[in-house]
Amino acid sequence: MGVEIRERPVTDEEYAAMEQFVWEYLRASVENEEEGGRMRWYPWHSATYRFNHIRNVVDLAVELAREEGANPDVVRVAALFHDIAKLEAEQDEHADAGAHVAREYLTTHVDYPQSFIDQVCSAIEDHSYQGPVTDLPLEAQCLIEADVLDKVGANGMTLLFLRMGYEARTHMDSAEMVNRVLERGQDAQERIASDAAESVAHRRMKRVRWFKEWLELEVAGMDAEGPARPSDDAEPGA
Repeated sequence: MGVEIRERPVTDEEYAAMEQFVWEYLRASVENEEEGGRMRWYPWHSATYRFNHIRNVVDLAVELAREEGANPDVVRVAALFHDIAKLEAEQDEHADAGAHVAREYLTTHVDYPQSFIDQVCSAIEDHSYQGPVTDLPLEAQCLIEADVLDKVGANGMTLLFLRMGYEARTHMDSAEMVNRVLERGQDAQERIASDAAESVAHRRMKRVRWFKEWLELEVAGMDAEGPARPSDDAEPGA
């Protein structure tokens, strides 16, 4: 059970200022980077995509926190800062780097209890943990589950369809992409632990399965293994 900071909640004004700071930090990270670094031409490595992902994770993490009894203020602030260093640090370092930025901001911009700041930064540091999420405080668990679930469902399909365009694929490869989303969703279901996260995963996976069924019904030659292609031996017009 999370420890609630009842005497000093995060106000809407304070959160709005944090959100603006995170957006400006991400945008500066891209502008300061040498051209061509870290595949910035892929949309999910842009400041815009990263900020949208963060906002998705915030909404989902707070939903999970309220369902599971975690401290929603700790979870909301940790989720907001969790990927702030994603565009400037290596993957295996971005969690610690993000916690450092969050701690500096929270200790210099607003008067929060030290226990609150420590919980927020601990959750950020832990969000890349690859062991069982139940090993961690509930706030970190909610953040990890929300981070995993953001790429499951309709959002995951959209990202992979964007990737099809960047890889010069045709719409006939969409069945393969939908299968990738289903595989990612299955991996996510193995990673999450809370009942609230399981419910979200179930809803999102159902939407992907529906889309897969519609795709196979409406596009000629489309199935789970990919499109059927004419034989090279077939006569023209046959």
